[in-house]
Amino acid sequence: MPADFQDTRPTPVDDADAALAEFRCERPGEVLALLRQVRDADAPVALSTPGGGSFTASLWSIDADRGVLSLQVERADPALTGLVDGDEATAVTYLDSIKLQFDLDGLVLVRGDRATALQGRLPRCIYRFQRRAAYRVRPPERATPSASLRHPAMPEMQLTLRLIDISSGGCGLLLPDDVPALPLGIVLHGVRLELDNATRLEVTLRLLHASSMQGADGASAGLRLGCELLAVTPEEQRALQRYIDLTQRRRRLLSLD
Repeated sequence: MPADFQDTRPTPVDDADAALAEFRCERPGEVLALLRQVRDADAPVALSTPGGGSFTASLWSIDADRGVLSLQVERADPALTGLVDGDEATAVTYLDSIKLQFDLDGLVLVRGDRATALQGRLPRCIYRFQRRAAYRVRPPERATPSASLRHPAMPEMQLTLRLIDISSGGCGLLLPDDVPALPLGIVLHGVRLELDNATRLEVTLRLLHASSMQGADGASAGLRLGCELLAVTPEEQRALQRYIDLTQRRRRLLSLD
């Protein structure tokens, strides 16, 4: 399969499956931010019906007040009739290497003089599936790797966030509930990663998504920020890979995985 292949087939999901919780974006602000990124990138959106029909559209507009989005479609596409009659579809699109998937219902076809649009209700949930080419490790609980940075909206606020997991392409950071949120898509420069006594890196991160985390008592433990590593030098990449390999071996020795 080519490296740039993008699978537009919907991934089977069950909203009640706790194992999929980390992939779900359900906060209205997160959902809108992702949809706006898709619209602004003019990313192709593949629509699939339960009956097996499929075709490609593009996200045209988002009306948050009315709870409606519009997709531009080819008016001559024969799959349109079956799609509207079925009243529901699954949408799949990509932002870089991130696969986004969401359900659309309440579908209505709106024909104009110059274009044809498919309107539906804004999704309440978007699934984010990242194609991982690198192994991700979680440091042992007793370890305290962290990321230090200044809050982009309040430069006087210095943040030290716990690192939850890391791979050669990205990392997960814990943002406590009492810290102001960071906007999705923002690029964070000058982030200092302190992984262990021998591995300290200054990197640039792009915030790709945020998902809620719960503590052992079921209460909110903050947000997990999923970040992409940008412009990592070969030397930094080697140091990071050494840390990942060592952490993986330690976890196996301690039977944590």
